[in-house]
Amino acid sequence: MYLCPLCQQSLTQHHNSFACAQGHSFDLAKEGYLHLLPVQQKNSKVPGDSALMMQCRRDFLNAGYYQLLSDAVNQTFASVLAQQPVLLDLGCGEGYYSNRLMQALADKEATMYGVDIAKTAIKKAAKAYPAIHFCVASAWHLPFADQSFDAALKLCAPCEPEELARVLKTEGALLTVTPAPEHLVEIKQQVYSSVRLHSDAIETIPGFVHQQRQELKQQLTDVPADMVLNLLEMTPLAWKFKPEQKQQFAQSSPQISLNFYLDLYRKNH
Repeated sequence: MYLCPLCQQSLTQHHNSFACAQGHSFDLAKEGYLHLLPVQQKNSKVPGDSALMMQCRRDFLNAGYYQLLSDAVNQTFASVLAQQPVLLDLGCGEGYYSNRLMQALADKEATMYGVDIAKTAIKKAAKAYPAIHFCVASAWHLPFADQSFDAALKLCAPCEPEELARVLKTEGALLTVTPAPEHLVEIKQQVYSSVRLHSDAIETIPGFVHQQRQELKQQLTDVPADMVLNLLEMTPLAWKFKPEQKQQFAQSSPQISLNFYLDLYRKNH
């Protein structure tokens, strides 16, 4: 499954190490993940989400506020996948969606791989969910062999479409999750005088054919202040708030709109 990120040759496992024919070697961390992100593929010293953003997201997701989304992802894959599928969660973060998806597909005996550029997130994911294969890697240089996966989940994660097409099998399923127009509009209203809503356009992804769209809507009410703060820190809007603004908004018991698009694609060659 794994390719060497330095020379793109196959990696072979020997006990707790993976090595290629060129002699490049990568050890499994004690938490059970592989680090396959060479320094030349890093976009910063510590790429990916910050430790604060990661912890806030983990607390918020584990409290169940996005379970509606997770359930919809699980139902979509359950309806289109055959037995023993191999799946990739792209930009998997701390593994919340990966783990719930693997549990939902237990009767299909799914194998799950998760990849993220943030080492701190992958470390936590691997420790919490040892049945899933996690690695630190770039979505622009996926360290997997051609046609490795039956399906992939791309949940608000940037990536290189050509790489996705390369690692998915022919007719492989790709499920993307993107914010729909009204997603978190109340938070936007706090920082923008004129709010631009998210687009409702269906993305054209080279190498893939769009098959179906599902829209999810939910209103969150009576969210505790600490969870509102967690949600704020999860979003790119967090830095636009002054600290006192964050507290004020969190204490105001705001109603918060959740709005997502789930788009299912098939690899067409």
